Amino acid sequence: MLSKIEIENFKSFKHLTTVDFTSTNYKILKKRNVSDDGILKGGIFVGSNASGKTNIILSIKLLLELLFAEKIIDIGLYKCLFSSSDNIRLHYEFQFGDNIINYNIEYDTDKKIMVETLLVNNKIMLNRIGESAKSYITDNEVFDNLDKKSLLLRSIYFNTKFNNYPVLKEWFNYLINSVFLDAFLRGGINPSNNNLDLKEYLDNNGVDDINSFFKKYKFGQLIEYSKESTGSLISINAEGNKSIFFKRDDIGEPIPFVMESLGNRNLLNMLPAFFHVIKNGGMLIIDEFSSAFHNDLEELLIRYFMEKSSKAQIFIVSHSTNLLSNTIFRPDQEYAVEFRGNDGSFINRFSDERPREAQNIEKMYTSGVFGGKPVYENE
Repeated sequence: MLSKIEIENFKSFKHLTTVDFTSTNYKILKKRNVSDDGILKGGIFVGSNASGKTNIILSIKLLLELLFAEKIIDIGLYKCLFSSSDNIRLHYEFQFGDNIINYNIEYDTDKKIMVETLLVNNKIMLNRIGESAKSYITDNEVFDNLDKKSLLLRSIYFNTKFNNYPVLKEWFNYLINSVFLDAFLRGGINPSNNNLDLKEYLDNNGVDDINSFFKKYKFGQLIEYSKESTGSLISINAEGNKSIFFKRDDIGEPIPFVMESLGNRNLLNMLPAFFHVIKNGGMLIIDEFSSAFHNDLEELLIRYFMEKSSKAQIFIVSHSTNLLSNTIFRPDQEYAVEFRGNDGSFINRFSDERPREAQNIEKMYTSGVFGGKPVYENE
């Protein structure tokens, strides 16, 4: 599980910034929101518009893209535009049981030099500078004339699948099963290619999991996925193609997917990713999580993930301050991001301010205790 991120000269983060996902001494939600390894099952990033919240989760998305995307990703595009430094730095720490994996990526946008370092339990497994590298994953193999923009670790994985290194294999399975979603744009990244597009999911899995979720939490609705749906008054034929229909308990008539509310459509598009990550382990990374959702639905989804997951994490960007509650997230899972002009973005972990478990975290945030609160004034 992801235990730490360090970024520097990345997007709006000009200075070295650390985001820690290891649990602190808080007792609240310990069984639900903290894994057996002491790693938090995710976090929430809040702050004003254009503060840099999304850039935190983009650093996780970039790792997935660099390792698994079909096209070569230009890291240089992520350089902080108001920094004089040419060196982008990304550092990721993962923990699985007693094993700690540290992966460091640096890229000089001027000299086009890539640096990669991989350590497992403080033992160097890969060391690369520029076009030359040495890998201890592949029998002390030396590499030369490496591509300047692509990661060597990516090539080693696709060539070996880490068959001789179970720890690395577990790490990459965790990454592969991760999903990035932009709830507003309704797009994302799914390295596993596990048919998480809504219609592909329904073609492969049917409606049972989604309808079971709706029944358990008393949504008062079910869905059908069929060529035709019939109610008491109307019958809709999808002309030979399967379509999604909502059936509400208090109506009973079929409602085509395109005519349903935006919130319900977003929920349905998001649920396959929830089910997949909870079942298989991995990270569920969601930008604009609260897009068209009622506050109670947001809270339900977070509680559901925390309760059902054991080896999975959820990281969200949201403007919904109602989620800043000691019944949903712990203070060590909450992070405020604020932009300070030419110094760039800064992050403050709520637990650093040592709020008491009985305090109203939402009110503390909206009163400015944790920073990251927008201030708008009338003339």
